[in-house]
Amino acid sequence: MNSNRLLPVDEARQRMLAEIQPLGAEPVPLAQAPGRVLAEDVAARRDQPPFPASAMDGYAVRAADCPGRLRVVGESAAGHGYVGEVGPGEAVRIFTGAAVPAGCDAIVIQEDARRDGNEVETPPAPAGQHLRPAGGDFRAADVLVSAGTRIDPWFLSLVASAGRAELQVHRKPRVALLSTGEEIVEAPGEPGPFQIYDSGAPGLSAMIAGWGGEVRRARPVRDELDAVIEALRGAEADLVVTIGGASVGDHDLVRKAAEALGVRFQVESVNVRPGKPTFFGVLGDGRPLLGLPGNPASAFVCAQMFLHPILNGMQGAPTDPRTIPAKLELDLPANGPREHWMRAKLSYAAGEARVRPYRDQDSSLVSVFAASNALLRRAAGAPAATAGEVVEVLPLSRA
Repeated sequence: MNSNRLLPVDEARQRMLAEIQPLGAEPVPLAQAPGRVLAEDVAARRDQPPFPASAMDGYAVRAADCPGRLRVVGESAAGHGYVGEVGPGEAVRIFTGAAVPAGCDAIVIQEDARRDGNEVETPPAPAGQHLRPAGGDFRAADVLVSAGTRIDPWFLSLVASAGRAELQVHRKPRVALLSTGEEIVEAPGEPGPFQIYDSGAPGLSAMIAGWGGEVRRARPVRDELDAVIEALRGAEADLVVTIGGASVGDHDLVRKAAEALGVRFQVESVNVRPGKPTFFGVLGDGRPLLGLPGNPASAFVCAQMFLHPILNGMQGAPTDPRTIPAKLELDLPANGPREHWMRAKLSYAAGEARVRPYRDQDSSLVSVFAASNALLRRAAGAPAATAGEVVEVLPLSRA
């Protein structure tokens, strides 16, 4: 028996990832960093805040002088601090975020103070009141964001606060996406009586872009071996992904074409539903090749299982799918011999995740996948499950 066939999902994924290495790094300005994966640790250049700062509008005082009537000797605003040291019986008008003058160790908020000309009357003010210490957010040399982190707006704000204008990120994977099959036609072309519109490639293109890849999509390839060979040979990319032609039918030619190009198969099929024909190998010139099934729903499920982790691996990001527990909302029969990733609807009520799989799991139904926001994992040979049981769910990124 071929040890590369009908592999469990987790083993198939690990075999694929064993052939994947992070791509090289390149510098990008902050404005282009969202969605990219860091290739370096980002450390703080200085303390934040770099000085003790006021958390409120009011008066900077010496705690030892309060309560008392103090002389206002100046003002400290954000970006324009008070120069000099505050002495006994003195106070400085201060605003939120401004540097606390030397000699002061507390802030009296303006609602608690009574101003009278150049004097202000203050209540008791314990040391440290409404004061943000220097380095209270982070210290110089602290690692703020680690390599392998995908930059989002929150991380972007953090690295900007550290004074970075440019980041080293992994290069975007170039992905050649090839559709095969005489039965598909691209819109706005007119399909023949036995053809359908290509829905797999547009959806996968969007997935790849959303996962940080750079899509290089070719026109559908006709079902001729030489045509498929030439399409694979000419695909200049870090990763080649094919849609359709992955099975063993007379018109499924991708495997034969890959063999003509010296492929070394690591996965020839996966014990999964949907997506059993999925395969992975490395072409003779070193380019990895992922073959996805032609049915769009099968291709989309297997893209979540395998393509997403591969792209993460190329970008130096974590590769394990992040599943969550959720309560099942309906009964399910015993599962068959293949691991089943069911399209499902995930919801939250009273702080609890709940999941309802769709009844019709036909792999050709794009409408069911479009309505789904999660995949429910059923192990091979799993017994019947009843509503209320906790199951494993992979949330899908849906806007």
